[in-house]
Amino acid sequence: MLAEVNPLPTETLPVGDADRRVLAEPVRALVDLPPFASSAMDGFAVRAADTPGTLPLAGSSAAGSPLDMPLPAGRAAPISTGAVVPEGADAVVPVEHAKLSGGAVEVEGVVSGQHVRPQGGDARAGDLVADAGLRLGPWTVAAAAAVGVAVVRVARRPRVSVLVTGSELRDPGTPLRPGEIYDSNSRLLAALLADAGADVSVLGAVADDEQSTRDALERGLQADVLVTSGGVSVGEHDLVRGALASLGAEELFWRVAVKPGKPASFGVRGSTLIFGLPGNPVSALVGFELFVRPAVLALQGATRPGPSWLPGRLGAPVRRDRDRDQLVRARRRTGDDAVFLDPVGGQESHMIVRAAGADALVLVERGEGEQPPGSAVRYLAPT
Repeated sequence: MLAEVNPLPTETLPVGDADRRVLAEPVRALVDLPPFASSAMDGFAVRAADTPGTLPLAGSSAAGSPLDMPLPAGRAAPISTGAVVPEGADAVVPVEHAKLSGGAVEVEGVVSGQHVRPQGGDARAGDLVADAGLRLGPWTVAAAAAVGVAVVRVARRPRVSVLVTGSELRDPGTPLRPGEIYDSNSRLLAALLADAGADVSVLGAVADDEQSTRDALERGLQADVLVTSGGVSVGEHDLVRGALASLGAEELFWRVAVKPGKPASFGVRGSTLIFGLPGNPVSALVGFELFVRPAVLALQGATRPGPSWLPGRLGAPVRRDRDRDQLVRARRRTGDDAVFLDPVGGQESHMIVRAAGADALVLVERGEGEQPPGSAVRYLAPT
């Protein structure tokens, strides 16, 4: 699947608008950070050799308003956190370790460098702050801004169309007639795609009708990615795969040895990636995390698109499936220096309310018998 992904064009954004975007170029520091030796405490800038003792005051250094002369020997200067340590001073006595008396201050002893943040202690001009392929987050956005970076080069957001199929689907808030259910998958997929960095267009639900399905798919194929839900199995009303073939799509795989989510498919038409996910909501969730999210991140140039497996231990026994790997919905808890994963009740693929009580998808590999509690497993932690 990833071999079919061609990274998208790039664009330049203000760094403050680049959260959750993937860098197309490295970010390097434009200045030292801190740009000057600064105080780590509110207190008094001193020469360490003059302490302990009672020192006359000489000016002051506040954040943004440094002392405009070198600190004379035998003197102390009031200083605030983050302010420039004046030339000549090499330490700061915290205010709680000092006692003012008129125009002098009695200070405890300090050593050279104490409570001083050295220039460039966090980063030097030219240092790598974030490499190409990294997905920015609040920490990296802040780091880039702190070293003077105003704009960054990032991948364009993938344009993704979402199409759910099924004559039985209705929007929440409308009355249900016999045989009808509410459409949750379009909301599920739109939220997951937005979290992965996509620009999402929901095409709505389409009835199980050949022409309607074909028309809707043709609209969806104008995007970078088309994600469908339902209509990919072998029933009389499963029309998506046939309609895609008639529109010139090439199916690269159909059905995977995963439970839930066996009927999932993947194909391409031109540069458009096409994911056919099952209609059961938990199956759609699993298919998204295993296949769609990595593809959407790879389109943005992510170095490690995933799936991002984490280590843990099973909190309760799970019966293996002989033929398929299982993604078991579970809740995390910590104990004995490990993350334990307790399966939630109700693992059927239609049980989205039960799945909503989980915060992990645990991989239980195919096999015979039970996977015992305490055994090492890997898991995904969907956001």
